[in-house]
Amino acid sequence: MSDAAKPIERAEIREREGLWSPGRRALTLGLVLNVTIVASEALAVSTIMPIVARDLGGLDLYGWVFSGFFLGNLLGIVVAGILIDRGSLAGPFALGIGLFSFGLLVGGLAPAMPVLVAARVIQGFGAGAIPAVAYVSIGRALPEPLRPRMFATLSTAWVVPGVIGPSLAGIVAETLHWRLVFLGLLPLIAVSAALTYPAIRSVEPAPAAAEEEHRVAQDARRRLPLASVLVAGAGMVVAGLSNLGPAPVVLVALGLLIGTPAFARLTPRGTLAARPGLPSAVLLRGFLTFAFFCSDAYVPLAVQEWRGFPAIVSGLVFTASTLTWTGGSWILAHRIERFGPRRFLAAGFTVLLLGLAGFATILVPTVPIVVATVTWGVAGLGMGLSYSVLSLVVLRWAAPGEQGAATAGLQLSDVLGTSLGTGLGGALVAAGLRAGSPGWVGLAETFAVSAGVAIVGLLLTRRFLPRASAG
Repeated sequence: MSDAAKPIERAEIREREGLWSPGRRALTLGLVLNVTIVASEALAVSTIMPIVARDLGGLDLYGWVFSGFFLGNLLGIVVAGILIDRGSLAGPFALGIGLFSFGLLVGGLAPAMPVLVAARVIQGFGAGAIPAVAYVSIGRALPEPLRPRMFATLSTAWVVPGVIGPSLAGIVAETLHWRLVFLGLLPLIAVSAALTYPAIRSVEPAPAAAEEEHRVAQDARRRLPLASVLVAGAGMVVAGLSNLGPAPVVLVALGLLIGTPAFARLTPRGTLAARPGLPSAVLLRGFLTFAFFCSDAYVPLAVQEWRGFPAIVSGLVFTASTLTWTGGSWILAHRIERFGPRRFLAAGFTVLLLGLAGFATILVPTVPIVVATVTWGVAGLGMGLSYSVLSLVVLRWAAPGEQGAATAGLQLSDVLGTSLGTGLGGALVAAGLRAGSPGWVGLAETFAVSAGVAIVGLLLTRRFLPRASAG
């Protein structure tokens, strides 16, 4: 072959093997569309929650709007893993989108905060299927060299919602009504689901892995009661922390007593002990999401309620973190093979810690509000550098045919960390209000807890890689 023909051949190979090649274009587009919808909803709800809480009352349940979503998510993830059997991705996807939409509808019509919390639980249950389907479809349909690009592409799907979504949600909530933020997403979900469903249905497991995946699905059915126990235990912990029961300490203790063994059995053996390899990767995802979302849910309270700025300013803060998260994901995708996953994970925890500490300074009234945008952008960069690392290594280290179970464990740790983090943050804020403390006290405690968990996560990265690996 002549030298002139070689570039043409390489271009043809890239086209044939890329994410946007004819055989993969529909799946890539479908996953991007659904991530865009989920991103729009997540950022919009976070931005407008102070307005919703003022309208519906029940600020004590502020944290439950987020924790309830993720508690439903816990159960939804396991149920989706059960349904993903012998290539059955379309069924879990349809169920997830349906329940997500129904929860969004009920939330948009909610007359009181408890109804909104219940709607978020339903919505979270439906949303639990979407990442499980996405991760397994990536593992089945894409070769390993393309997976970092796909995760980076999915992070990029947050860009448009991150740039216009939070600010637009703030404007709609303040000038029209916050209910339109919930209900306005329903037509977009219908269009996205119609475009995505055929692509998801076409994804099939490799023939050699079909029998093994069937065995994993059967095992998942036996573990469904454990997932229910885990959700109940996590709910007790959050309720106890929120002082919603007659004996909060007893609730927390009982929740830990029944939830911890269930979590241990639903995740790879050695997860609670941070055993090197797959177990530590799963555990660290929980620490990472706890550290970030424990503060992220209360960023609007700090900006709007404590500092007195409009919701659009909270939107700009979320826009900054979304863009930097995406930027960090692309840096990871292009440099992970050079620097190794452990270095990226440690760097991510470090940068996140710096962002958390910097953002907490806006609780001082004389600190310019622009500091909030810059520092929360730093926190987002830390997440971008570290979040997808854990997804990549779980797909890489999972045994053949067990990617569904491994990614389900990763997602369980992910949402459990988020749920407990937002629940504890809400408990601290509510406790400060009940005690009559200034508004900044509960927020400062929340940011301090986030930073503490980030420090522990950073220390645990030393146990991240299998003993025979390096980097």
